[in-house]
Amino acid sequence: MLLPLHDDRPDWERDGRDWPHRAASRFVEAAGLRWHLQEFGEPDAPGLLLLHGTGAATHSWRGLAPLLAARGFRVVAPDLPGHGFTDPLPARHLSLPGMAEAVGDLAAGLGLTPRLAVGHSAGAAVLARMCLDRRIAPDLLVALNGALTPFPGVASFLFPSIARMLFLNPVTPKVFAWGADRAAVRRLIDGTGSRLDAQGLDLYRRLFTRAGHVAGALGMMANWDLPALSRDLPRLDTRTLLIVGGDDKAIKPEDAFTLRERLPDSRVELLRGLGHLAHEEAPERVADIILAEAGAARTTPA
Repeated sequence: MLLPLHDDRPDWERDGRDWPHRAASRFVEAAGLRWHLQEFGEPDAPGLLLLHGTGAATHSWRGLAPLLAARGFRVVAPDLPGHGFTDPLPARHLSLPGMAEAVGDLAAGLGLTPRLAVGHSAGAAVLARMCLDRRIAPDLLVALNGALTPFPGVASFLFPSIARMLFLNPVTPKVFAWGADRAAVRRLIDGTGSRLDAQGLDLYRRLFTRAGHVAGALGMMANWDLPALSRDLPRLDTRTLLIVGGDDKAIKPEDAFTLRERLPDSRVELLRGLGHLAHEEAPERVADIILAEAGAARTTPA
């Protein structure tokens, strides 16, 4: 399969000119890619890896990352391949294991051995795959509205197929980007059950108007095999916290309670009144829950 060519990638000097926590940003080379990442906290503190979800970037952690770093962690948050300001992966590596391998190579290159791993939506799936493949061995895995199981019924086959068709059509990302005005982005975010402030909406709009970023999101959805991950999850021996927004319209909250029965060491924390982007809506609330669980898992620094 050929990777569609999209030159309109987000540009750091143009689109990142006032990026949240810009001073915490840097660019590194790993796994054959140029990665954009943000790092908070002391370099010798216990490691904490943050992975955003499909269509997002490091801005998704603008409220949460500093709160976690303030509690004594070295927080590392990269833009996933093809997202934000990180290079896209070659098409042959766009699978979930391929994405997990690339992030594992990045962590190894940074000398990061995360004791705590936190992922939102598809980012949680990457972290789960990394744990299963022994790329990382954290004391605690936190899935924020994690996309860890397939869509129900025929949708599990239909949605990836549609994403694949859109991904292979080089016009699709350009059309999407052309139509990504403020009203369209607000409708998209509202459709997840979340309500973001003006800055949050503008940052998503800024990314969605770049066809290369849209192509990265479509490529991720088109090439992942969530049924394979779901079959492997009972082997996940990492302590796992499933944080779920009660108003999430992207991933059914009840899926987390079903998944809990299949994971050897897990529990669910339900956040009523919050949607799919709960960590952006209420970062302080989410931070308190993560840190309390980390303390119970003896992960919180003394």
